[in-house]
Amino acid sequence: MRRAVPLTIASCALAIMIGPAMAQTPSPDLMKPAETYKFCLDMARSYPEQGFEFAGKWVGLSGGEPAKHCRAVALLGLREFNEAATRLEELAQGSKQDNTVRAGMLAQAAQAWLLGGQTERAYAAQTSALQLLPRDVSILMDRAATLAEAKNYWQAIDDLNVVLGIEPKNVDALAFRASAYRMVEADDLAFDDAERAVTLDPNNISALLERGNLHRMKGRNAQARKDWMKILEITSDGEAAKAARANIEKLDVNPEK
Repeated sequence: MRRAVPLTIASCALAIMIGPAMAQTPSPDLMKPAETYKFCLDMARSYPEQGFEFAGKWVGLSGGEPAKHCRAVALLGLREFNEAATRLEELAQGSKQDNTVRAGMLAQAAQAWLLGGQTERAYAAQTSALQLLPRDVSILMDRAATLAEAKNYWQAIDDLNVVLGIEPKNVDALAFRASAYRMVEADDLAFDDAERAVTLDPNNISALLERGNLHRMKGRNAQARKDWMKILEITSDGEAAKAARANIEKLDVNPEK
């Protein structure tokens, strides 16, 4: 997940304990809460069943908010997405931590809701997080993605406008907004964003893919091919490379369409 509650650096001794050879789940070290928190989260992500058991022990020993947070993270690993999201939201609402930590929990809850197919609840969690941190770029980008997934492109553009007001040279936001503009048939605005993004970062595959798409829509096949070929020179893996390869194949078969 994108966000995580800030932690103190844990000792190497605890980190080494995490591994498939661990015979049984250890007991929490109540004398080292920060290290125990880090250890618990690492185990929850790598070995969620053991992480959930460890966090449960810690909750029973009055581990408080860190223990409950760790247990929710373990639930994510166990693919209990809706339960994890519910617990993260409840934890954020009752937390006495600062807004950054609470917003991070809500952002995690939103990711869990998305994994559970609950787009509207993900949007609500992200909106709550932004009430705590209105100018948090990562949460704004996440909410824009949620809105775009629900085909609410103009609202996604609104969030991306805020991001670019804060970070005018955010290439990922420019490429994302270009895609959103294309979906609402604002092709000139889309091309301006894609062109600017590629200028700022000539190797940004999302921007190259989008600019190639827009070139193709305007019948500029040579320019489109150039952008898509550049993606394949950078990487042969991932969705952008797959899309670029498919686009080139379609261009070769039907150059006039």
